[in-house]
Amino acid sequence: MPDTNKQTKVEQAKINSRFLRGSIAEDLLNEESFFEDDNVHLIKFHGIYQQDDRDARPALKAVGVPKTGWFMMRVTIPGGVLSAEQYLALDALADDVVYNHALRVTTRQNVQLHGLLKGEIKPAIQRISREMLSSLCGCGDVERNVMAPPAPYAGEPHRQLQNLARRLRDELCPRTNAYYEIWLDGDKIDTTQESEPLYGSQYLPRKFKTGIALPEDNSVGVYEQDVGLIALMEDGRLKGANVLVGGGMGMTHKNAKTYARLATPLGYVDAEHIVDAVRTVVAIFRDHGDRTDRRHARLKYLVEEWGIDRFREEFTKRANFPLEDWVDCGPLRCPDHLGKHEQGNDRYFYGVYIPNGRIIDHESCRFKTALRLAVESLRPEVILTPHQNIIFANLSEQDVKKLEVILESFGLPRVAEMTAVRKYAVACVALPTCGQALTESERVMPAVLDAFEAELRRLGVADIPLTLRMTGCPNGCSRPYTADLALVGHKPGHYDIFIGGALVGDRIADLFAVNVPRDQIVAAVLPILEAWAAQRMPEEGLGDFYQRVLGRGERRTLITGAKDEVVQDRVLARLA
Repeated sequence: MPDTNKQTKVEQAKINSRFLRGSIAEDLLNEESFFEDDNVHLIKFHGIYQQDDRDARPALKAVGVPKTGWFMMRVTIPGGVLSAEQYLALDALADDVVYNHALRVTTRQNVQLHGLLKGEIKPAIQRISREMLSSLCGCGDVERNVMAPPAPYAGEPHRQLQNLARRLRDELCPRTNAYYEIWLDGDKIDTTQESEPLYGSQYLPRKFKTGIALPEDNSVGVYEQDVGLIALMEDGRLKGANVLVGGGMGMTHKNAKTYARLATPLGYVDAEHIVDAVRTVVAIFRDHGDRTDRRHARLKYLVEEWGIDRFREEFTKRANFPLEDWVDCGPLRCPDHLGKHEQGNDRYFYGVYIPNGRIIDHESCRFKTALRLAVESLRPEVILTPHQNIIFANLSEQDVKKLEVILESFGLPRVAEMTAVRKYAVACVALPTCGQALTESERVMPAVLDAFEAELRRLGVADIPLTLRMTGCPNGCSRPYTADLALVGHKPGHYDIFIGGALVGDRIADLFAVNVPRDQIVAAVLPILEAWAAQRMPEEGLGDFYQRVLGRGERRTLITGAKDEVVQDRVLARLA
């Protein structure tokens, strides 16, 4: 265990919080637009981030007016599954409390609502609660939203994996009554009698993320999780899962102690032990994770520094079930889920493309109105995908035709006319709401994507699957470090370029170029794109081609915040 005398301020806030209560309830009663310091950390466990409108900062500063608190609420949705009624409730809530009336689908299959005022948070939580939704564990040092493959094929696999995601959520959710007391006016209990059997009074050293994949669908990014589960089926039923530990994308510029890392194979467990296996990893992290430095506190650091053999030994010592050898499950795949698909039982599901997950009405393309009308008229099951898109499930043939008419009438793009790079493109929120952003991401991604798309069309490779991801800082919310091509914010208007990841997310990219102005990004990458178009093997993706050019035999699994080697000159020399 780390030295408790050296633990961070956040650790002390958790200890003193009386199981996540702090003085949040008192803060809600005052007229200040922000929460006080310790509560800023505690409200994250309740699914709330304190922010402000960063676009407004210069004008407010010029006239001496203090900033006004803005808040983001993250609704936890295990496996991304919503009923029609739940989706419509979130849509209506966004109209009432979100600064631009938009919903934001995340890469973890959550929904975020941005720009709430402090006084709007409690009524908003009460509204989603009436629809059996919650923001508890949307953030904070606990198990976050559990991800699962989104394709709703009829039969046992989809049903069982969605049930597993919900069971993991239920089993790993904090037991404190604080959320219900503060936001839902529940009865107060004697906190001296309260306990957290799994988490204890300090909860975890840092966030904890779990994702479930299938060999044929790794859209969740199983190697990027604290615990990744590759579900294995036998005769249509869940047989067990390969378990990976210690993945994570976040790092800090110029800090070699921080790194993006792929999860390491731990072993295989039978289906009845999957939940206990995840619980065991959580307990190891709770007891041995770093509580002295939050930038070095994720499970990946413990796994890397211990080594997988020591971690496996500790796991085996704690588990009362067998950890077996890894089961070969073949190569992973990563479908986009867009368009019409046969679901089974004479039903269909239909994936709708949502640029960067932002469900909003534009003048020429009214996403929010179109989706609302579709859900109101068709009453489908709604599933959020890790690529920030939406699936409408349980549709008849006639429903699909109606849906396509609605989408076209409101100007939504046709999947058949979209390039592959557009289908897989992802950008984080960044400005104006994210306090971590060093530069733009979501707001400039359309122009960046258009520029890349034009070159890919010119080169004749626009239909070859390629992941392009953009983020406003190195924390990695858009999962950049496993992409074929990624742009990571360095400073205002400038980005680090990473190349060489893989569509299926099982390889870390290299740092290709540093601190590149946004208007020079395409030019910097163009020699690679041209060489790929001219020299690639059949079905060879950009990341695979890049690795072949470098002559690499082993896949990269880690890159530090110090960035290691910048490879631009070496790669261009190879292509010369």
